Amino acid sequence: MSFYDKVRRQKFLSFTLILFTLSIGIVIGTLVQTGAKAAKEQVAAPDATPLIIPSPVQTENDFTRIAKILEPSVVNISTEYIPPAKTQTKATPQRRRQLQPQAPDDEDDNGPGAGNGGNLQDFFNRFFGGQGGNQFQFQDPEDQRSASLGSGVIVDKNGYILTNNHVVEKATKITVKFMNDDKEYPATVIGTDTDTDLAVVHVDRKNLTAAKIGNSDALQVGDWSIAIGSPFGFQATVTVGIVSAVGRDIPGDQKSSFQHFIQTDAAINPGNSGGPLINIKGEVIGINTMIASRSGGYQGIGFAMPINTGVKIYNQIIRTGHVTRGSVGIRFREIQNNESLLKVYGADHGVFVDTVEPDGPADKAGMKAQDVVTSINGKPIKKGQDLIDVVADSPVGSDLKVGIIRDKKPMTLNVTVGDRTKIFAKEYGGPSPVEPDNPGNPTAVKFGMTVQSLSAAMRQNLNFKGTGGVLIASTEPGSFADDIGLQKGDVIVELNREKVNSPDDLRRIQNTLKPGEAVAFQVMRQTQGPRGGGEWQSFFAAGNVPAQ
Repeated sequence: MSFYDKVRRQKFLSFTLILFTLSIGIVIGTLVQTGAKAAKEQVAAPDATPLIIPSPVQTENDFTRIAKILEPSVVNISTEYIPPAKTQTKATPQRRRQLQPQAPDDEDDNGPGAGNGGNLQDFFNRFFGGQGGNQFQFQDPEDQRSASLGSGVIVDKNGYILTNNHVVEKATKITVKFMNDDKEYPATVIGTDTDTDLAVVHVDRKNLTAAKIGNSDALQVGDWSIAIGSPFGFQATVTVGIVSAVGRDIPGDQKSSFQHFIQTDAAINPGNSGGPLINIKGEVIGINTMIASRSGGYQGIGFAMPINTGVKIYNQIIRTGHVTRGSVGIRFREIQNNESLLKVYGADHGVFVDTVEPDGPADKAGMKAQDVVTSINGKPIKKGQDLIDVVADSPVGSDLKVGIIRDKKPMTLNVTVGDRTKIFAKEYGGPSPVEPDNPGNPTAVKFGMTVQSLSAAMRQNLNFKGTGGVLIASTEPGSFADDIGLQKGDVIVELNREKVNSPDDLRRIQNTLKPGEAVAFQVMRQTQGPRGGGEWQSFFAAGNVPAQ
């Protein structure tokens, strides 16, 4: 074979080999592609249709419309303050609250009554504890500042904001944040009212969006209610519910005399305090103030101050910087079985006068302790709140015709309304009953209590300047004495208007009483005075004699 033939044969073999290799590659590639395609076609849900996101089309209802309108009017309020010393906040006040006897109410206080003891007070938690916010304690030393958060609602375009007093009280620095504005603006307090827990603060800004004010008197149970605020610091949070009740009074809340709340199940949490409650028309009908909770958070029961009350407070504060309320200068006690006490004094309804402030309007008009107030300007007075509502709204200097019963005889007194802050200048703090050094030998008497005579040494030790009386040494839990509010350390001075000078006197009068008969104890109880030291105040406890 020639050299030329060898070359041709070698080229042919090389070509053949390349062609074979290429063919094999094509076959393998085809198989791989076919397998991949088959694998791709084997999806997890072969009968499912892919979803398509539609073009954005906003849906709107009444709630979204209201939120858009009101959110620019709702602000976040943050405060800084210096907390009191630990020895004051943790030890002394807590102990005093536990020992506090029930002081008689004046016409500006609606207490729970003897025997009630404010035992629901712990159930009703103000949003921010004592100061008013989610309290973040930065450091342990007592001179370190703490911070709190709350809400408010703009009610005037010139920067006036309505909020809760407990949000701003004792604050050394107040700042306000508006929706869609990260800047914090300094705020000042124009005035506060502790009785209604309302405050007015001001921010130096103009042309703000003021919320529209509604009329809370038009509210009905079942109406829609919308809450906007900053719960836990989450600004512009909107929650929706209904009005669960109107005119709600809080049992055991000593500061609720001027607070008749709107109850709602709109979700309200710490931080909502001071924010608005809104109706379906986008009008502010309340200021969110309190919650009822066993956990401290939302459980479906929130309370808002009616805006009609808020408007009255706001108008007084922007005009004078403070709130003025009428008073006639009496103290009374809301007690259980009040009918029994009234029956002993010849009345079927009314408010039993406990004490009369010296030189006050009632004192000048001739009113006395143990009178029963039955009417004011012809309007029946059936409970203490009726008296409070009429008197507090009466202008200072106006005259009231007060109907009373004294010694079972009706009378009418002309009383000139005075300024409550001047008449009740003294404010009594937490109680601190003084225990006798020598309790002596207590004597068991009826109604589940033991009593003992008061020696001269005991009177001096207790600073008790009254005459007669017997000291209650103990009361049996669940007994009649316990039920009507009698406590260890009280001094019984009268029983059904008869003087009690010894345990024998008490037993003698008790033996004349029959089961079911009305019985009224006049009692002296020691409280803490405004400058320290024991103060003795009189009150009455009444009920029906239990079956023996």
